This record gives sequence, C-alpha cells and structure tokens, in this order.
Amino acid sequence: MQQSKQTRSMFLTRALERILADKELKRSQNSQLKKACRLALDEIKQDLEHDSPGDGPPKSPFTIIEADRYFLVFEMACKSKSPSIVTAALDCLQQKMIVYGILVGNAPDSSVPGKRLIDRVIDAICQCFNGIQTDEHVQLQIIKVLLTAVTSNNCEIHEGTLLQAVRTCYNIYLASRNMVNQTTARATLTQMLNVIFSRMEAQALQEEKETEQQFWSKRPYTYRIECAYTIIYFVFIDDAPESDQHHTSMIADHTNGIMTSQKGEENGATESEDGAFQVVNGVAESSDDSASLVVEEIVSNIVDFVVAQNEEEEEAEFDQLVNQPSSFPASMSSRLSVTSSDATSSYNDDLLKRSVNFSHVLQKDAFLVFRSFCKLSMKLLSDGPPDPKSHELRSKILSLHLLHSILQSAGPVFKDNDMFINAIKQYLCVALSKNGVSSVPDVFHLSLEIFVKLLENFKTHLKVQIQVFFKEIFLNILESSSSSFQHKWMVLETLLKICSDAQCMVDIYVNYDCDINAANVFHQLVTLLCKIAQVSHNHVGITPAQEHMMRKKSLECLVMITKSMVDWSSELYINPHSMSHLGKEHLPESGNPGNLSITSSVSNMDSTHSLNSDTSDHLLNSAPGGAADNPETLEVMKQQKDILEQGILMFNRKPSKGIAFLQAQGMIGNTANDVAEFLHSETRLNPSEIGDYIGEHDKWNKEVMYSYIDNLDFSSLDFVTAIRRFLEGFRLPGEAQKIDRLMEKFASRYCDCNPHGTIFASADAAYVLGYSVIMLTTDLHSSQVKRKMTKEDYIRMNRGINDSKDLPSEYLENIYDQIKKKEISIKPTRSDNKVSTLKGIAPAAQRLREMQDMASTAKALMEAASHVEAEFICTTHYEHVRPMFKLCWRSLMVAFSMGLQDFEDKQVTSLCLDGMRYAVRVACIFGLSLERDTFIQALSRFSLLQANAGIRELKLKNIEAIKTLISIAYTDGNYLQESWHEILKCISHLELLQLIGSGVRDQATTAMKRSAGIMDNNPSFQIHVLSFFFSVLTKTFGMEQRKLATIQESMGETSSQSFVVAVDRIFTGSTRLDGDAIVDFVQWLSKVSLSELCNPSHPRMFSLQKIVEISYYNMGRIRIQWSRIWAILGEHFNAVGCSDDEGVAFFAVDSLRQLSTKFLEKGELPGFSFQKDFLRPFEHIMKHNPTLMIQDMVVRCIAQMVSSQASNIKSGWKNIFTVFTIAASHQDESIVELAFETTANIINETFQFYFSSIIHCFQDAVSALREFSCSAFPDTSMEAIRLIRQCADYVALKPELFEDLIGDEAPASRTGERVWVRGWFPILFELSCIISRCKLDVRTRGLTVMFEIMKTHGHTFTENWWNDLFQIIFRIFDQMKIPEQQIEKSDWFATTCNHALFAICDVFTQYYDILAPTLLPDVYNQLLWCVEKENEQLARSGVNCFENLILSNGEKFTDEVWQLSCSTMQKVFKMVSPNNILEWKQKDGGFTQLYLKLCTFSLMCIYMNVHIQCRSNEPKSTIDLTLINTGRDELFKLQLSCVLTSELIECVDRILFFPNTTKHDDEANIRIAQDHTCDITTEVRNPDEMFSRLNEEQLLVMVRCLHESHVLAKRFNSDNEQRTNLWKAGFKGKSKPNLIKQETTSLACALRILFRLALAENCDEKITTVLVRTCQIALKYFALITSESHRDSWTPILLIILTRMLRMGRDKFTLLSSDLHTPLCDLLLHEIKPEVRFLLRRYFVRCNEQSNFTWLGEEISTNHDGKHPAL
Repeated sequence: MQQSKQTRSMFLTRALERILADKELKRSQNSQLKKACRLALDEIKQDLEHDSPGDGPPKSPFTIIEADRYFLVFEMACKSKSPSIVTAALDCLQQKMIVYGILVGNAPDSSVPGKRLIDRVIDAICQCFNGIQTDEHVQLQIIKVLLTAVTSNNCEIHEGTLLQAVRTCYNIYLASRNMVNQTTARATLTQMLNVIFSRMEAQALQEEKETEQQFWSKRPYTYRIECAYTIIYFVFIDDAPESDQHHTSMIADHTNGIMTSQKGEENGATESEDGAFQVVNGVAESSDDSASLVVEEIVSNIVDFVVAQNEEEEEAEFDQLVNQPSSFPASMSSRLSVTSSDATSSYNDDLLKRSVNFSHVLQKDAFLVFRSFCKLSMKLLSDGPPDPKSHELRSKILSLHLLHSILQSAGPVFKDNDMFINAIKQYLCVALSKNGVSSVPDVFHLSLEIFVKLLENFKTHLKVQIQVFFKEIFLNILESSSSSFQHKWMVLETLLKICSDAQCMVDIYVNYDCDINAANVFHQLVTLLCKIAQVSHNHVGITPAQEHMMRKKSLECLVMITKSMVDWSSELYINPHSMSHLGKEHLPESGNPGNLSITSSVSNMDSTHSLNSDTSDHLLNSAPGGAADNPETLEVMKQQKDILEQGILMFNRKPSKGIAFLQAQGMIGNTANDVAEFLHSETRLNPSEIGDYIGEHDKWNKEVMYSYIDNLDFSSLDFVTAIRRFLEGFRLPGEAQKIDRLMEKFASRYCDCNPHGTIFASADAAYVLGYSVIMLTTDLHSSQVKRKMTKEDYIRMNRGINDSKDLPSEYLENIYDQIKKKEISIKPTRSDNKVSTLKGIAPAAQRLREMQDMASTAKALMEAASHVEAEFICTTHYEHVRPMFKLCWRSLMVAFSMGLQDFEDKQVTSLCLDGMRYAVRVACIFGLSLERDTFIQALSRFSLLQANAGIRELKLKNIEAIKTLISIAYTDGNYLQESWHEILKCISHLELLQLIGSGVRDQATTAMKRSAGIMDNNPSFQIHVLSFFFSVLTKTFGMEQRKLATIQESMGETSSQSFVVAVDRIFTGSTRLDGDAIVDFVQWLSKVSLSELCNPSHPRMFSLQKIVEISYYNMGRIRIQWSRIWAILGEHFNAVGCSDDEGVAFFAVDSLRQLSTKFLEKGELPGFSFQKDFLRPFEHIMKHNPTLMIQDMVVRCIAQMVSSQASNIKSGWKNIFTVFTIAASHQDESIVELAFETTANIINETFQFYFSSIIHCFQDAVSALREFSCSAFPDTSMEAIRLIRQCADYVALKPELFEDLIGDEAPASRTGERVWVRGWFPILFELSCIISRCKLDVRTRGLTVMFEIMKTHGHTFTENWWNDLFQIIFRIFDQMKIPEQQIEKSDWFATTCNHALFAICDVFTQYYDILAPTLLPDVYNQLLWCVEKENEQLARSGVNCFENLILSNGEKFTDEVWQLSCSTMQKVFKMVSPNNILEWKQKDGGFTQLYLKLCTFSLMCIYMNVHIQCRSNEPKSTIDLTLINTGRDELFKLQLSCVLTSELIECVDRILFFPNTTKHDDEANIRIAQDHTCDITTEVRNPDEMFSRLNEEQLLVMVRCLHESHVLAKRFNSDNEQRTNLWKAGFKGKSKPNLIKQETTSLACALRILFRLALAENCDEKITTVLVRTCQIALKYFALITSESHRDSWTPILLIILTRMLRMGRDKFTLLSSDLHTPLCDLLLHEIKPEVRFLLRRYFVRCNEQSNFTWLGEEISTNHDGKHPAL
C-alpha cells in the first residue's frame, strides 16, 4: 500500500511541479495558484511521511488517497488565462487523477449543496473553453479530459453534468477552426454516445441476468440441470435455431470484448502523454486482470452454468460487461449541425417529469442526450442560401450524424423502452419531417439515412410516422416538379435500400395497403416508380442524362421489389435441380383464400387514390386494431379497402351512386346518421360533391344534412369560428336554394348549442348573419369583385336582422376584421396543393413554396402522430406476396417492357430482364397463370423468336432476352405449366435461327463453288434452309443482300456453344422436373412439334427429336409419372406417325422402335399394362397411315421386338397381336406374309416357353389368327385356321394357367370360369366369325374345326359354357350376318347353314345329357328358324335335323321333352302349311304371260333369284320387274310350303314308325292283297320307333296336324278352278298343280296312328270314334274321286284300312265293321284295284265268320261337308 501511495503521489507531485515550473506562474495574477501548488506539495509529503508500512493489506489495488482536497489547485489552474497552465492542469486531471482513480469525485461538493465533486470537476473543465478564442491545444486537451471522464469507470457522470460535457465537445466542434480539433471533437462525441448507450444496454442485461439468477436459485437442483442441458444443446449444436445462434454469437462477442479491453488496458497503462487520446480508448477496469484469468473464468463459467452453482462468478462477468466501455466504430461519413444554446432547458420537458419511468440513471442519461440532439437537429437555418461554414448548418449536420450513430448501434433497451420510443416519435420524427425536405443535400441525405434506420429497427412503433414520411416526403419529392435531381436521386437511392429488404416491403404492404384507414403506400410507391421508369417528365434543372439515371435507378428499385418478393417466398420455391431425377410433387397451386363476398371487378380495381388524399390524419385517429398476421383476413381487408376507394371515386363523380354502392357492399350503414358520419370521417371525398349532396331537396338528402350538422358541436364557439368549423368539411354549392337550406340548419344548430351564450334573439338572426358572412367572404376575397365592401357597408347591410333590432357594431366589426384577415375555407388537403409533374415548369418561388408547404404538412402530421398508438403487424406468412404481386404486376410489366423497348443500355436491359425473371418466379410460386404467361410472352416478344415477328437483326437485348427465357425454363420448370408453350416455341424458332446463323460459311462456300462452275450434288440441310430463308426474305420483304448478311451474322451469335449447351440443359434437366411439370413440358413440346411438322413450306423435326431425347432421359421415372408422360407422347407419335410426309412418319416409327426396345428391356411385373400403353402408337399408325412403306416398317419393327425381346414382353403382346390383326387385312401379300410368319412363330415357338406371359393376350392372338383366316390369301387362311386348332390344344393342355390368370373379366366369375372366358370362348367365337365372314372353302374349314373342337373337348365344358357356346353357334344363322346379295344368301343357306345345322345335331346328340335341359328349346327354335327361311334345302334340312335329333335321342326324352317336341312339330306344321293356296289370286294379269315367257327355269333357279334383264328395242317400253318379282315370290312360297308340308308328313311318319318301316308295311299289305295264300301277319314294327314313347294326347296332336294337312290338300285337289289359275300363273310346271301326295301321305300316317291307338287294350272310346269317323270320310271321299290316277294314289290308304281291320280282334273288328261295313260295300260300286278287291273279299269273309255277327242294316248317315265329327 505504501508503494502504491508513493506511485500516486508521484503523479500528483509531478503535475504540481510542472505547473510550478511554468513561466506564466511567475505573473502576479497567478500568485494564488502558485501558493496553492506549493501548499499541496507540502501536504502530500506530510501525508506520505505519516503513513506506516504496516497498516494492513489494502482493500483494493487502487486505494483512493485524499485527492479530492487537492482539486482546488487544479480548478484554479483551469481558470488561469495561461494556455500552458491550463493544459498542464487538464493533462493531470485526465491521465493522472481520473484514469488511475485518484480523483473519483463521489464526495459531495462543499461549495454547492446537492452536487458532487465530480460535477464541479466537469464544470471546471468545461469552463476552460471560452469560445472561438480558446487556445487550440487547450481545446484538444478539454476534449481528451471530457472523453476520459465520460468513458472512465472510476467516476460517474450523469444527467446535467453529462449533458454539459457533451455540449462542450459539441461547441468545440462548432467553434474550433482547427480541423484536427474538429475531427477529434466529432469522434469524441461519437465515442461518448457509444459509451452512454452501451452502458445502458449492459446495465439492462445485468438486471436481466440477476433476475434470471434469482429465478434459477428458487428451482430444484435437478430442474436446473435439465434446463441447463437443454440450453447447452441449443447453443452448441450445429443446426441450432437462428435465435440461439445469435445468442451464442452475442456471448462470444462480449467475451472477445472483455479480452480486448484487458489487452488494451495493459497497452494503455504504458502510453506516454502524447498518446493520451489512444489511452482513452483502452481504459480498463482493473490492473491485475489478465487474458489468462479471463479465459479461465470463461471456462469455469461454462462448467458452472451447466451445474448451476457458480452464480457469483457469473455476476462478476456481467459486472465487467456493464462497466466495460464499448468501442463501437465511429461513422465519419455524414455531417449535420445546430447552435450550442439548443442543449439547455432539458429539465422542463414533460417526459423528464415522469423520470420514475426510468429504471436506471443510465437510461435517463441516454434519453437526455438523445433528446438534446433531436432538438438540435430541428433548429431552423437562416434565410437565404445555406452557408456550408455556418454554425447552424454544421450543427444540424453534426446532430443528425450523431443521431444516425445512435440508431445504428441501438440495443434492445433503446429499441423497446417506451421512453425512447416516445422520444423518437415526439422529437426525432418531427426533426426528420423538417429536415427531410431540406435543400441542403447533406442534411437531406442524413435524414434519409436516419429514416432507413428507423424503418429497420423501430417500424413496429412508428406505423403512422412511416406512412407520413413515405407519403409526404418520399412520394411527394418524386412527384413534385420543384424537387431537384439531387433530391430525387437520393430518395431513389434510399428507396433502393428499402426495397432490397424483403421483410420491410411485405410489412409495408400488410400494414398500409391492407389497412382500410391507411394509405396504399406500397401500391403508390410501385406505381410512382413505374411512372418514373417509363416516362420522360422534362423536369426543370434535370438533364436528359440525369433523367436517364433516374429511370435506371427506378428500374433498379422495381427489380429489388420483385426480388424481395422472391426472397420472401423462397421457402415455397422448389429448385428442380436440387431434386432427384424422379422429382417430387411440388406444392399445389394455391387457390383464392376463401369465398369472399367481393365482386371480381372490385377486387381487381386499382387503389391509386389513397395517396392522393389526406388519409394520414385519418389514420392518426384510428385506434389500435387487433388484426393478426392472417393472409386471408388481410386480403379480405384489402378487398374491403378497394371497395371503399371505388365507392369514394364513384361519390366524387356522382354522390348518390357512390353512397348506394357503399351501402350495397356493407361499408356504411343504411341510416342517414351513418352516411353523415361517413361524410365527416372520410377526408378523401370531394368537398364540392359533399355540399351538393347534403344540399339536395330530397327527403333522404335532408335527413343526411340534418345528421351531418347535428354531429357538429358549436358550444362556446363564437359565430365566425362556428361557421368556419361548419364549412371546413365541404364547399358550399352554387345553388341558392341549397345554400339556404344549409345555412338555415346551421343557424338552428348554433342556437341549440348556445342557448344562453349568444346575442341572437332568434335563429333567424343567426341565419341572416350567416348569409351575410358568406357574402362578406366572397366580397373581400374574390378577385372578380372590384369594389370591396367596407365595415360601414357591412354594418348597414345587417341592420334590423336581430328581431328588428341591430346587432352591436363592435360585434359586426369584429366579424368583418376576422373575415378580412382570413377567409372562410375548407380544410386544405394535399390533393388541393399538389402540382402534377407533367405540367409546365414551375417558377423558383413556387418551387420553394411547395417545399415549405411539404415540410409544414409533414411536421404537422408528425406532431399529431406522436401521441397515436397504431398496431404494426410484423409479417411472417409467405402468402402475403400473392396479393402484393397481383396488385402491382401490371405496372411492373409495363415498366420493364418500356425499359427494354426504349433503352439499348446493357445495364438497363439486365435490370429489366432480371425484373421479369423475378416476376415470373413469384407468379410461378403462387400459381398465378395469367401473370406468369404475360411476362413469358413479353420476354418472347423481346427475344424476337415469335413466328410472327419476322426475321430481324438480333440486338444485345434480344439475345439477353433469349438467355433469360432459357434460364427461366431451366430454373422454374416446375411451375411453368402453360407457359412452356411460349418458351418451347421460342426454342424451336431459336434452332431455326441457329441453322441460319451457322450457315454463313456454308453459303459462302456454296457461292464460290457455283461461281467456279462446281455443282454440289448433295446440298446439306443447312444450305437448303438458308436458300429457302433468303429467297423468302428477298421476295417477301425486299431486303438487300448486304442487310441480309448483317441479319444472318447477328443470328450467328445464337449458335454459340453457350446457347447450345443452355438449350440442351433444359431437355437434359427435364429429368429433375416433378410429376406435374414434366407432363406440362411434354404436352407443350408435343404441340410445338406438331406446329413444326405442319409447316407447309418446310417442316422441321427439331422438337420431335427432342421428344425422343426426353423420352430416353425420363424413362427411368416411376411408372405413374411415366404413364402420364406417355399418354401425351403416345398421342403425339400417333399424329406424327400418320404424317403425310413419309420421312417424318418413318422417323417417328423408327424412334418408337428404339424407345420401345429400351422400354421393353426394363421388363414388367404381372398385372401391369405399361407396355401396352407404350406400344399403342404402333397400332394407331398401322391403322390410320395408309402408306405401304410405313405399314411395312411398323410390321418389321414389331417383328424385330418379338425376336429380340420376347422374354421381356408382357402386356405388350396385346399391341403386337393388334398390329398383326390390322396387317392381316392388308392387300399387300408381303406385309401379310411377314406378319403371319411372326404370328406363326409366336404360336409355334414362343407359346412353348412364354405362354404364361402371352396368356393375358391369348384372345388377341386368336383374333389375329381370325383376321389371317379372313385374308385374301387362301394358303394363309388355311394355315391360320390350323393355328387356331393348335391354340385349342394349348387351352386343353394348360387350363390351370387360365385359372390362375387375373384379368379384367367380371369380378363375379367363379373359379373354373376363367379358362372358358380367356381360352375356349375366344377360340370358338373367332371361328364363328371366320364362318360368318370368309369364303366358302375357308368358312367350311372353320366350321369343321369349330365342331371338331367341340366334339373333341366338349366333355370338359360345363353347362354354362355350352350355353355361351350355342349362342356363338346360333350367330352363324343370324340373319344380320348373312350377305345381302340373294345369290350369296342362297349359297350361304345351301352350304354353311346346312352344314352347321347337321353339325349342331351331331354335337347335341353327343352331349345330350348336358345340353338337353337348357339348350333343347333353343335348338328347336333354331330349327324353326331354318324351316321358316325361304330356302328349300335349308328348310328341308331343318326338318331332317329335327327328325334326326328326335330319332337319335328320343329314347332319352322325358314327357316334358316330348311335349316340347310335339309342340314344336305343331308349330312347324302351321308354319309350312300352304293355307294361302286356296285364296291366292292373280293381282295383275299382265305380268303372268311375260313371266312365263321369261322364266323357264326350275324351282331352284326361281328360288336363287337369278336377275333377268329384259331388253327391248323400243326405248319407251318398260317392264315392271318389281311386280314380276313380287308375284314370283308368292308362287315360290306356295310351292315351297307344299314341298315342306310333304316333307314334314314324312318326317312325322319316320319319327313315329322309324324310317322305312312304313314302306315295309305297305309292301307287306300288297303282298297280303296279291297272295291269296298269305296269312295276314302282324303289323310291321321297328324296335327303335318313337311311337311307344309318346302318350295318347301327344299322338292325337300329330293326328290333328296330319288331318289338317289332309283336309287342305283334299280341298285344293277338289278346287279345279283354283288349280287352273295357279297353273296359268306358272305354278308347278306343265300340268295343273295338285296336292295328292300330301293328301294321301297325311291320311295314311294319321290312320296308322289311330289304328295303333285303337289296337291298344285300354283304348279310349274317343280314339275309336275318331278312327271310325276318319275312315268313313276317307271312304266316302274315295267314292267321289273321278280321276283314275287319283284313285290309284288312294290304294295304299284302302289297303291300310282293310289290313288293319283284318288284324283286329273280334270285338274291335265287330265294333269297327258295324260303322264301316256300308262304306266298304260301296267300294264295290267303283272300279278298284285287284288288291283292294281281294282284301274286300277277305273282309267280307271275316264278317261272315264272326259268330256273333249281326246285320245292323241301318244306313249310316254321313256328313257331306267332309268334316270329322271327333275333330
């Protein structure tokens, strides 16, 4: 301690000795100082001598000696007039006493109660400065001492003392003429402010830390450990949140500051006096701290923080942070000024009166300093041009510079403390409103810089102020014609900084454009920038070069705005090149946010009127809202604001419509009071329109006017003030009646508000006086009134108005004076004073007045806004960019387009293109298709790559536009959607230009060859393009060759390697597009390709080649995406493959082959159909391209794929067989043979190895074979049918494969059905198609194979299968399938149908047990169909098949089947019975003879409808062949019916008695009749006959049918006249027709049935009766027959009757003979055959032999009409 005292005493001693050694001390005026110095030296020596070395350890390294008592010496030295003495004293104070803590000054000042000694010290130091005459060295030393005192930790300076120190440095800066002193003073002020505000921030941080420590100390130990680990995790992990990373970096910065400070302390302690200023910056807290101790302390703090135990060391660390002076860099780039007297009177402010709000004195210090500089910056400059050296200007510049420094280094306390926020509102913002329109560039620039800082750090608290600054300063300066270029330029530069901040731009839009009470700052800003960027305004004092610079800067601002939108929404952007080649689906296009009750016309309207009116003061009155950062809510608010603005615009045009519109939209109420409040509150309304509206005579307008005036409060107001307030909101209308109504209501309201405080006797007096005031205002202030009204005139005019009395003269004179001094006017608005920038040049005085008005308006608004709290929304949502961009994209579009159009400057071109690129990015991100397409189309136009743009020289901007388009395609491909069309068209056109540009040398070479006579026989493709191009240009556009060469050379730039690579990157990068984007890309590329190929003059295949390339590139995508891609590409290949240009089609097919081969190499899993979709274009091309070469190419491609990729083909087999199916119908044999050869190879070889893969397409394979069978080449047809038979063997051998197959058949199909559906059914169906379509030999072979398959494999068929199969078989007989030509139909009936009919019977017989239960009725119906056909052979075959079917299966028939059979037989009889033969008549006698002459053919020829062409030499004679054909057909039908009836009778006979049995029976009867010795044997019967299987009723049905046939024939044979008519008509040849055979056979068969039934033991009497009656009728009819031949034909019948009776037993013989005896006897009356006579003899012998014979003798009555009674 003794040693430290000696050290500190040494400093004091040396300082005092230095003062004593000064020569100036010898002067008399310094005698007191000299004496005090010596006395102080003596006291120091005594103090050291009385100190003992054993007093104990010191409390601290710097134990303070009683240095304060020696300050009087230095105070006296400071007051000395000697600069050297003052300098020495100040030096001692700085480096000896203050730096080393010798002089602390905390003790109270004995001379001034209430103050400390340090206050006196600072006062003494400051008094050393006496103004401009102060010595320069003294000035410098004062600055150093004050800086040391303010920044030192050994003494504390606060409040007024601190302000005094700052003010002194400030004054030194202003007063000193030494540049070093000025610079030092300025730097010192900056350093002081940094220290003041950094200490405040550190103190707040310390308090926060102490609070946190107290919080942790109250928690359990385990809880602190868990939280500590959590904090450590967030601080040290690599991917920690941004806020935690910031906190970590802040701690590191503080730690580095501590180490740096301590290092500076060590260096500073050894500095000499010459380096005093540098020592100030290195002041340290303590001398024994070292870097190693600090590091050790930091490490220990981290460990202790984890275990939460070392709270004391953490507190010490923050103590260091609080006490450590900050060393922020001083900004020396800006300057401002004010006078020194402005720093006084700081204690009288209202904010200081609320000092209780300051949590610490450091905050109060910072506040006082900040407020002082704000007030200094508000001081007005002197009138006239500003002097750069004037104190006022320098003061303003310095104060603004220091304020900027404060804002630049602002910490959390300064940003969030209410006192500082209020100070910024009340002082700084007001100061900026005054300086923001300053004519001094430095002041204006610093004001803008300060505003930028406020916008960055304090915008949440300054919502209103920011709007005022934008609206009243920024936009006003840019719009005003009085603003200089320098002002406009600085505003644009400032706006550029603001626009580059994405957060700031979005906040501006959300807080102003979406606030219904705020101005549209963002929209108006963009609109104004766009106007500047595109229009030349010819402002005064602005050169064209400067205007060019402004336009460029405006474009730069617009680009930055667009870029900010991109940056803000960057999280939504998906870069395709950061994704895998398969891509991933990007976010879906956002739709409109909810259903808004806003019309589209309103939502899309512009909002440009907000900033043209006084909405700032309206915003001042708005209360803080509760709107959250909700994009949907804010967008609704924005749309409501648009509605309000539209309504205001409508009101200003026609008030009634505006009010009605706003009421309809719900913006204002429906009551008159609501409308009145709206007229009061909305300042954007036109005052004249308000006056007209409320002055109308309508009831509604009156109600609004009454409410409007009633809302005004005139209480305690004098009359003139009241009328001013009344008229400040609107302008009086020009109509006297309207004014009268308004003034009348005003007078009434004024009197109501002042019932006792007026001199008016009634409201009438106020009304008349009000009128007179209006007249007085017009008279005194109208330039049109030449003779002004005097006071006397005015008093005279108002005599007797107060209830017939006069108002006081003084009262009227006062009114006159007030009106004369200031006229009555409406409230001024900005729109009233605004001068358009496009109007003429304003004079200098007017420009100055405008600037002053601008400043005063801004100041008034700022002062009013200082007490308003408005909520500021800090946006976080990305969706805000969508409405922002939709609001301004049109303006941006126009600005960028105009920039590209008007400028050739490379920088402007780059800016405009960048802006468009950013705009496209925003539109893409948010799915704004219209906006995106518009910008893309604009780029396309500027690239000159549109088809309608013609061929022009490409400039730099055109080439850059091309690059931009390519860049957009590469980076934003995921979002382009329909815009791909425009881009790909440009790329296509670019390729054409590249061909043109790259052909310069080729064309030159060609020209040289031609000039030398060398002919190029193989011109290149480029030369062809060039020749076409130049010929078109020369002929169409009339261009000269030289100009063409220039154009071609410019196009050659597009052929550079960079362009080629960039374009290729688009297509190679398509693999990185997501699923939707690649579909869009492929779709539009296909359309561009079609447009290229459809070019009639010169089709190109560029895009087609690119399609092939991207198909290769993207084939590795997932199958779902690839399916969508190929759905488009497949259709494109369909169209291209069918092109009329064979080269194009050939290229398409070949490309398809290559792609298909590659695709097939990938293989396919079972159940998928990707290969089928991929190969489908081959089908389409094969079907729709008639070109032989292309079809041959398709077949060869398919054959090659089958040969090389058979093992990989799965679902593609379907397309392959389909192609072969189409090829099979071709007329070219080579194509058919090639296709069939491949198909046969598949069936014969591939089936053996890959049948399980082909089985899915088995039906298609059979269909192909069917087509080959129907081809025009017989050998191929027969071989194809053989292969079908082979396919049936595959089905039979491998049915399990079909069962395991899962296809597209009905899901309800049961197990076992798939083999039928997939295997047997296709084969049999296709065979039926062959039968129906092919020629006779082929269909016969097909029919044979078909039934062979059924016979061979039918045992495996189920009942359901047979049902389906017979439906196929019956299709053969389907009349719709039969050829139309009659000769072909006849051939069809005679061959195919006949063959099929017998085959059906065979199959049915073979599988009767399975088929009969369900199919027998259908078979019978089909037989009926055949019988019904007008074909004799088919009909007879139907009858024969019916017979065979019954004979073959009759033994298996049940009763139901026999019943069905009999019913069918009955139907056949009715169907074939020639009933019309009895009624037929000749329709036209004229045709018969002609027909007989023409028709000499047989019945078959008639049936086959051979067309007879009648030729006549007479041209006028005509033959009605239709009539002939009609009659002939009728005769043919009759004849056919007769034939079929006979055939059917024989059929019944053969069925019942078996074939040939009847014949044998007749022969036996004849033998009996001829041989007298022959015994009458039993009836000949066959064991296989069906008679015994039918019951009696069924047999009677047969008898009935036979009887009807017999009766019909008998009647016809008896009608000689009808027979003659038919014979004449040509019926049945040369003789008269008859039905004798039908007559006899039907009766004979019926008799056999009846006699068989009658011989039964249990014969019913009914049977006997029928038999008797039948015999009686027959015998009677025989007796009437006159024709011998006819009689002879009846002989078998008579023999049957007689032999059957002779075979009867006695009883039945007796019974029958009793009824037939007489008719039999009557036979003897006629000539009869010997055989009959012999049997009659036997009959009579038998009768005689009957022992019980009784002659009845009764004559049996007969029925002469021939009708059988029993029937």
